[in-house]
Amino acid sequence: MKKMATTVIVLLLLFIIFQSFMAFSTSKIERQQYQVIKKEKDFEIRFYPPATMATIRSAARSYRELSSSGFRKIAGYIFGNNESSAKIAMTSPVHMDISDKGSSMSFVMPSQYNINDLPKPNDAKVELHTSPAEYAAAIEFGGYANDAAISKYAEQLKQSLEAKGIKHIGNFRYLGYNPPYQLVGRKNEVIVAVEWKQDN
Repeated sequence: MKKMATTVIVLLLLFIIFQSFMAFSTSKIERQQYQVIKKEKDFEIRFYPPATMATIRSAARSYRELSSSGFRKIAGYIFGNNESSAKIAMTSPVHMDISDKGSSMSFVMPSQYNINDLPKPNDAKVELHTSPAEYAAAIEFGGYANDAAISKYAEQLKQSLEAKGIKHIGNFRYLGYNPPYQLVGRKNEVIVAVEWKQDN
């Protein structure tokens, strides 16, 4: 009985150490840059400058479908499935745009790259492009993401924007910041483009 209790304690300590290491490691990953323009109680308005992206398009209609099929293809590109067999550092967040009309998943490329010096993907389904600059509203939530949580926070953000008289444009999108094996300190966001003038 004593051995079992000791084993459980040791395993628990190893788990805590591993999760602490994961939280520390992900905090060191390069994140997409943006400028906070305005902070509200439950959301903020940001300005996102153009960013270089690797994207795949998909017929997936849910977070679950897109996250399983899309991640492997783009991860393959940054892990060396490209014309130079180059390894490209992972960044955060992962972008997902999910709708009944078609979905997409995008990785933001490290800031040291631009569209002209990235290696060409071996998989023709991986597209390299530069995202346009935009103003966006963002709402944050913790834990593991799923379709229900994304819909819940998209609706909350929609209502908050309408209450403030801020017009949103296009689809509500999901941003994920953590690997699936990180259990603590998880960060997720739902964002949507908005009409914004500097005098707002």
